[in-house]
Amino acid sequence: MVALVTGASRRVGRAIAVELAHAGADVAVHFRSGSQDARETINQIRSLRRQGIGVQADLTEESSWAYVVEQVRKGLGRLDILVNNASAFLTDKPDTVARFDPAHWEAMFRIHVLAPMGLVSHAEPLLSRSGRGSVINLCDISAERPWKNHLAYCTSKAGLVALTKGLAVALAPRVRVNGVSPGIAVFPREYDVALRKKLSQRVPLKRSGSPKEVAQLVRFLVESGDYITGQVIAIDGGRSVASSETG
Repeated sequence: MVALVTGASRRVGRAIAVELAHAGADVAVHFRSGSQDARETINQIRSLRRQGIGVQADLTEESSWAYVVEQVRKGLGRLDILVNNASAFLTDKPDTVARFDPAHWEAMFRIHVLAPMGLVSHAEPLLSRSGRGSVINLCDISAERPWKNHLAYCTSKAGLVALTKGLAVALAPRVRVNGVSPGIAVFPREYDVALRKKLSQRVPLKRSGSPKEVAQLVRFLVESGDYITGQVIAIDGGRSVASSETG
């Protein structure tokens, strides 16, 4: 079993890559920058006696999609699982109606919608050949209840939700396609203690989640989800069914 995890050098991506290695997969670790972080992920995979390789590419570039898939094929011989985890979330300035920036919107859609579609289009022959091909897209609960200060992010993640469902129909029965929608899995580094506590109190379970918990859900879909496709599963401590948020 071979998996490609995009954005796997740290945080949630690293947790997913290592969890899939625990499940017996050899893993291709995609990263855009931060080669030292990527090496650490690869070392953790190899410590589990699984093969791990790194693939560096900027997924906002169209030429990268075929390149990444080909590097996985050459390095690991096949591809059974594609996890589209690479993402971008800006906290340095509000993304609001008053601050509408077309370039920012294009960037959000390129990384959250075009890149996953591009990778799937090139990976489909390998995934179909697998016999148990699986695509898992990392969505976000804000796709359903968008935040007013992060409009481009939320809208592009909603596009990824739609893409997940459309691909599930288009690729069945050869390849299963599902989404995972985390709430708070890991806080941005810029969030101070007070803000983290405030956000955690909005969650019915009164705590944030963890990258490990997200990774375990991805593993479940890979190992035990043979009759699950076209679904987007929230892992958010109940946050998506709590009172409305517009931040």
